[in-house]
Amino acid sequence: MAMSAVSPASILDKPLIHFGRRVLDRTAPGAPDAEYRFLDVLPLTPHIGAEITGVDLSKPIGEDLAGELRQALLEWKVVFFRDQHDFGPDHHLALAAVWGEPEANPFFPKAETPGVSRLAKDAMAIGNENIWHSDHSFMAAPALGSVLRAVEVPPAGGDTMWADMAVAYDNLSDEMKARIEGLTAEHDWVPTWGSFMTEEQIAGLRKNLPAVQHPVVVRHPQSGRKVLYVNEPFTTQIVGLSDAESQELLSELVLQARIPEFQVRFRWQPDSVAIWDNIAVQHYAINDYYPQRRVMERIAIAGVPLS
Repeated sequence: MAMSAVSPASILDKPLIHFGRRVLDRTAPGAPDAEYRFLDVLPLTPHIGAEITGVDLSKPIGEDLAGELRQALLEWKVVFFRDQHDFGPDHHLALAAVWGEPEANPFFPKAETPGVSRLAKDAMAIGNENIWHSDHSFMAAPALGSVLRAVEVPPAGGDTMWADMAVAYDNLSDEMKARIEGLTAEHDWVPTWGSFMTEEQIAGLRKNLPAVQHPVVVRHPQSGRKVLYVNEPFTTQIVGLSDAESQELLSELVLQARIPEFQVRFRWQPDSVAIWDNIAVQHYAINDYYPQRRVMERIAIAGVPLS
């Protein structure tokens, strides 16, 4: 049976069935090239993700090194360190302090070390972070970033992926960019975290954690780049649109994080550390290691309201 031809135009109309060149700018057009004297940068892709070498995170972080760490994260959006064998909770907190104050996740178990959350997943506590998301987008001032340390990793699996949401915005059609310009979306924790709670528990938390609104397209606080800021678990609706139109638009926008060219993937080893810019990227913890054990420690960095 002969197959009917599908025109390129009809293929390109579909949100993820498209091909060809991607616009993969690492920094804003015209931004000067960064220079590093206190660390070395090994890119994992041309635009997102780099391993940092030549740094022992158990040593005091001077201002010169801190400045280059901030620059590297701004440039690469997520950076990685290997073999940080002497890296403990105090070093973890000192590293996060390069960017700001720690911020507790209201739904994580209470940390043994204030500010450091321990995330242990195994056959008794199955990982459920395997969805593209931005940490704390349900808060009025979402987390600026996160610092994650691998304590125990499975022999295979348990990788994490990050997607560059500035590049995701850059690759939207001109028509889509015009359509979403100036729109605002609601973000809420109840459809996700609330699914594990009683109505009484939800009501008690609602007093301090109401639904919040953020622009669909935000300006990154440091780089000024436009970033697509909607994510599947926490963005519930686009303000001012009908339910049907909101769902249709969100269903297309959240898919952009799934395009492989926008992503970097990291294979964890014990004593690896990752730092990511939570405004510039979304991330996805791959849950392919059940029932093996995976233990991570995380600090979120307090952020600012987005515009």
